[in-house]
Parts: sequence; structure tokens; C-alpha cells
Amino acid sequence: MGKFRLLFLFIILSFSSVIKAQVSSVTVSGLVTNTGKAALPYTSVILKSSKDNAFVSGTITNEEGRYSLTEVKPGNYQIEVSISGYDTYSQPLFVGSLSEFLDIPPVELGQHLNDKETKIEEIMLTSDKKNEVSNQLDKKTYSVADNISQAGGSVLQSMQNLPGITVQDGKVQLRGNDRVTVLIDGKQTALTGFGSQTGLDNIPSSAIDKIEIINNPSSKYDANGNAGIINIIMKKNKQNGWNGKAGLTLGLGSLWERKQNLLTIRPQYKTTPKINPSISLNYRKNKINAFLQADNLYTETLNKNEYVRRIYDDGTVINSQLKRNRNTNFLTTKAGIDWNINSQNTLTISGLYGSEKIKDRGDQPFFNGDFSQRLRLWQFLEDELKTTVMATASYQHKFKEAGHLLNIGFNYTFHREDEKYFYDNFLPSSAGTDAFKLLSDEQVYDFNIDYVKPLKYGRIEAGIKLRNRNIPTNMNFIPGTNSVIDANAGGWANYKELIPAVYGNYVFENKKWEAELGLRMEYVKIQYDVNPNHPTYSSNGYNYTQPFPNLRLAYKLNDHNKFSVFYNRRVDRPNEVDIRIFPKYDDAEIIKVGNPGLRPQFANSIELGHKYNWDSGYLYSSVYHRFSNGTITRISSIVPGSNLIYAVFQNAGRSYNSGIEAIWNQKISPVYSFNINGNVYRNQINAFTVENLYPQPNTFSAEKQTAVSGNIKFNNTFKFSKGINAQLTAVYLAPDIIPQGKVKGRFSMNLGVKKSIQNGKGEVFLNATDLFNTLVMKKQIQGSGFRYTSDDYYETQVIRLGYSYKF
Repeated sequence: MGKFRLLFLFIILSFSSVIKAQVSSVTVSGLVTNTGKAALPYTSVILKSSKDNAFVSGTITNEEGRYSLTEVKPGNYQIEVSISGYDTYSQPLFVGSLSEFLDIPPVELGQHLNDKETKIEEIMLTSDKKNEVSNQLDKKTYSVADNISQAGGSVLQSMQNLPGITVQDGKVQLRGNDRVTVLIDGKQTALTGFGSQTGLDNIPSSAIDKIEIINNPSSKYDANGNAGIINIIMKKNKQNGWNGKAGLTLGLGSLWERKQNLLTIRPQYKTTPKINPSISLNYRKNKINAFLQADNLYTETLNKNEYVRRIYDDGTVINSQLKRNRNTNFLTTKAGIDWNINSQNTLTISGLYGSEKIKDRGDQPFFNGDFSQRLRLWQFLEDELKTTVMATASYQHKFKEAGHLLNIGFNYTFHREDEKYFYDNFLPSSAGTDAFKLLSDEQVYDFNIDYVKPLKYGRIEAGIKLRNRNIPTNMNFIPGTNSVIDANAGGWANYKELIPAVYGNYVFENKKWEAELGLRMEYVKIQYDVNPNHPTYSSNGYNYTQPFPNLRLAYKLNDHNKFSVFYNRRVDRPNEVDIRIFPKYDDAEIIKVGNPGLRPQFANSIELGHKYNWDSGYLYSSVYHRFSNGTITRISSIVPGSNLIYAVFQNAGRSYNSGIEAIWNQKISPVYSFNINGNVYRNQINAFTVENLYPQPNTFSAEKQTAVSGNIKFNNTFKFSKGINAQLTAVYLAPDIIPQGKVKGRFSMNLGVKKSIQNGKGEVFLNATDLFNTLVMKKQIQGSGFRYTSDDYYETQVIRLGYSYKF
């Protein structure tokens, strides 16, 4: 508890500190006319500092009397508009930091009238370059290239160093909550799941430019994901001519056996290879910009190595080990073309192809309490192929005013899941072979229109979105002798989803105050048709029409301080796999099942943020509180007369998540800088009672659970001479509650070094994750009639060597 108290004290002290906001470059445009409303071309527009009257930026109007000023830092200025034969006017200009663009009201110049004054009211300009924590305090942006200690791995591995993110059972959590929506380039795709998060451990980080963490999304985002949004931005270059980047990463994992196998099973994977070639190509000339990004990630991994001890109320004890040796090959290819039709219209057409091939060779022996008798040996081969094809067309119209935009987009996604399992089931007196095949074809049509209009004091955003989604699935069970498989639970099911939505968002800013107010209205209709011969479940569905408001109010105390308060209402719609009626047998005696009776989980959250920037760093702090109704979770129970455990998704009632987050980024010298980020939060799940229907009705009740948990991450960055950079990262995750139990604390340390070569065009890196092999997932579960402990010694220690070259 000593480390945990120090963590808590550090974040409290950080939150009490004084904070300052950082700004960067901006763009502003406007129109100059005479008093007769005629445009004045070739008029001089100059921006000067209000402190010393020094020149900052200048331009002249075009033939239509329009002008644009770029690369201006937010602050206080004087703007001067002049042309021969007309009076010169100078007015105060305030530069803000919210909207990307600003449309200045038309300026009218009087001819030879020195006594006439034209007022130009305060103008807000916005930053198009942000530091890690945005000026709105609603988003954190991190470059994958800066994450040296996790370079060459998957996107999921890259995220483990980022503030507020933890990874548990292969799922990303934000501030202790796994209800996270993952986007790619601002869109939901089948690569990461629509409204969920899948496949992150197989997407190579070499394909990624940046990762955005959005804790308080505005109304322009889909309302799904109460914990927030993670937006993965893929690489895309726009330099003139031919250019690109090629790279190759090689790695080894499972360097030694962390815990010995139980008897009679096949060996664990050791010295597992990782191979990741990648290439990025771009060609830009005149009105055409063409791009291609291709990555292939091949890995062999000890994906799971879990030791479980189950104790039942009747005294029965069962010991088991679930080991999975996994081979994965994930190919991602994205290509497209930007056609700049003219200065105001652009058409982009792109396509994405993803192929994920997984082969799991698993062993699961079961022993009695003293390991004197093997009760069962469950060996399996999982052969799975996931194929994703996505086509996107987007059109952008730029109005004459800078930042005044109309975007129209269409996206089609096809995703096939072809999964086959083959099992050998060895019992003391018999042996049998089981199998099943799952085929699922997902098709999604998305259409959206988005409109942005800069205003005198901010901007307005509005849009509509329509989604139609269809997922037919078919499961064929083939049971063998003395099988645990429920052959009657197979058949077909069809998931249909229709979601039209409309949103509006208003942003306001002056010298002291900022405000953002948005509202999203969604209609959702879910229809889930089920094989009528299913022994437990029948066709089900739901629909709702709900508002999802968001609010941000900020006060700039002075040039060094900014406070923001947020409110958000969001929803977690059950994913198709959450309601999928087919039992999943990747564990022979702890069987996972969906629930078509699952309903959406609605959540409300509030947050207070505070930020301070200085020349060599910044400090960000926030306090937050979230409460959810209809909390979605898995509930494990047993059927009388059987030792099999069934984990079924349920709506468990009300839950709460409250905490404090702090990020301190400091440059100590040209050689050394660090980033410390920490989270302390309290999770609570109220008492609840649910009924699991599968495989037969069974009521489960749980008392209220509460726990205080958190994490702290210490990133150290070194910039040596001769282009050598290094990063050392330490991560501590405190104990936390999970449904029906808790997970113990864990610690890891990662190290990476990279060097620039070949006159800056080439780069080599070497890194190692979990240096001391300390990252072990340990859980305790308390069910009705049983309890169990679980220690998972899966592969966490990996060494990688990589090379890349820019051309």
C-alpha cells in the first residue's frame, strides 16, 4: 500500500498546482470592401503585436477582396487594413484557441473620410498544432513514433504507455472502464469493431501515425462508448512528387519458461518470432495525391498461459492450465487518391483490405485437488480467418471563407469471420473428438453529411448520419463422445441494426470564456432473429430514441490558467458478440455465452479539468465522475449437479467510476525530459440480482462491490548526440475490482533506443518490453457455489530490432 499512497499523494498535489494553456499557429480570413459593398482587391492586411507593435504577419486581398493570415499564435494583436486612396484602420484583435478557422466580418473602408471609423470586433483564431493535451482539455494526442519502447509491436502494445489507458484481458480500459469506442481515422470500422474494440493486438503500430484519447467527445461523434473514444490515425503523406517510407522489424518473445506446464501436455512456445515489414508510398502532382500503406505483422505468441484453481462449496477442487500457442498473420493495406478538382472542391476515394489469419494450438489439462489424478485433457486447434474490405468516398466543398466546409461521405464495410475449432477430449475412460464451424458475414453502410461554419466568436457544426448494419451468423456444432458441447445451441442468427442520427454543436470564445454546447439525437432499432429451434433463446430486439447532450464551459483565469468543466451523456449498445447465442468453448469448463436479452447501458459523466503550460513543460489535472444504469458485465454461475461454469452477459444495475488524473510533462535539459501520468479512481458496482437463462434458469445475486485503484506511468526520454534517442518507461497498475471479484496489482518496465542514420533518412531501433518479466495477470472470482483464482503467465517480454528508411 506504500506505493499506492505515494501515487495518490502525487496526483492530489498535482491537481492543486497552478496551470497554464499552450497555443500554436492559426489561420484567419476575411473580406474587405468599400462603403458601396464593392470588393477591394490588393488591399494590405497587417497583423502587429499589441505589446510592442512589432510586425507579425501580413498579406494582400485577392481579386475578390478576400484574404487569409496563417501561422499566427493566439494572443492579443492589432490588425491594420489599408489601401491607397482609403483611410487606414487599426483595431484590437484577440486570438483564441478553439476553432480551426475564423471568418472575420467584412471590413468596409471609407474613401478619404478620416473622421469615419470602422470597428473590427475581437476575433478568435485557433490553433492547428496542439501539444499532447489540447487547449480544450478534451483530447490527448500522442505520436506513435515517440513511443520508442513499444515500437515495432501492435497498436494495443503501443497504447500501454499512454496516460489513462490500461489493458486487461486483451481489452483497452480508459480510467478503469473498458466501454471504449475505437475509431480509425475518425470512423468505426470492422478492423476494431463497430462500437467495440477487437483486433487491436494484431494491427501493426508501423501503420499508425498518431493516437488520440478523447475522454469527453462532442456531439459530432457517435454516442456509443461511455468511457470515451480512442481514435487511431493512420499514416498518410502529402509531399510533392514521389516519397515514402519502408521498414522491417524483427522480434523474439517468450525467451524462457515463466511457469512450468502441468503434466501430459505439449510444450509452451519459446523464443517466438515476430516479423513486421511495412511500406508507405505517396505521389503528389498538380491536382492528384495518391497514397498506399501496406503492413504485414506475423507473430508467434504464447497468447495465454493461465493456471486456475476452482473450489466448490461441496469441497470439490479442480486445478487446470489453459495454454494457447498462437500463430497470427495480419495484413493491412490501404490505398487511395485525393483529387483536388479545384481550389474549393476535393474528392477522395480510398479502399482498405485486411486479412487476419489465426491458428491457436491449445492444451487444457484438469486435475483434482492434489494433482494425483488427471480428470480431463482438452486439446484444440482453432483455425480462424477474418477478412475485411472497406471502400470509402468523401467529398469536401470549401466555401470562400476559410474553414467554411461541407463534407459528404459514404463508407461500405464487409467483414467475414470464418472460424473452425477441432477438439480432442480425453477422459479417464474414453476419448472423443469435437468440432464446430462459425461463419459470419457483416455488411455495414454508413452515410454522413457534416457542415462547419466559422463565426465571429467561434463556429457551428451540424450533420446527419445513417448506418445500416447486417450480420448473419451460422454455427454448426459436431460433438464427440462425452462432449461438453451443447449441439442443440447451434443454428443460425441474424443481427440487424438501423441508426439514423442528427447533431448540432456550437462553440463560443472570448478573452475570458469558452463554451461548447452540443446535442445528438439518435434513433436505434436492433432486431435479432434467432433459430426457432434454439433450446433457450428466442428472437429479440429493442429500439429507442434518445438525446445525447454535451457541454464544455471554460474560464481563462489569466494567460497562465484555464479551467474547463464537462458534461456528457453517452450509451453502450451491446455488441453483436455480446448477444451472440452460441456458447464459446475456448475453455472447456468456463464457457462464455452471449445474451440476446441484453439492453443498452446509459451513462452520464462530469469532469473538471485544469491545465498549465510553461516554457519547458506542462501540467494537466482533472477530476471526474461517471454513473451508469444497466451496467453490462459477464456473470459466472454454475448449474446444479455440474461443475461447468457459464459466463453470461447481463445488465447488472447501477455502477460508478470517480477519479483524479494528472499528467506532468517536463523538459529538464536538452538531453533529458520526462512524463509522469497517474490515475486514482474508485469503482463501485451496486448490489444486483440477475437470472442467467443458459443452459437453464439460474438466479445470481451479488452484494455491493467497491474498490479504490489506479495506475502510474513514468516515461523518461533521452536525446543524446549523433541522433540517438532512448526511452525508459515504468508502469504500475494497482489492484482493481472486476465483476464478482478483483484483479491484483502488476508492474512492468520497458526500454527502447533508436538512432538516426543515413543523413536522417534512415533509423534503427532496439527495444524490450517487460524487462523483468513481472507482468502477470492474477484474478480472484467469487461465484454462487464456487470460487476460483487465476494466474496468467502469458507472453509479455519481447525484444525487437527494427530499421526504416525515408525516400
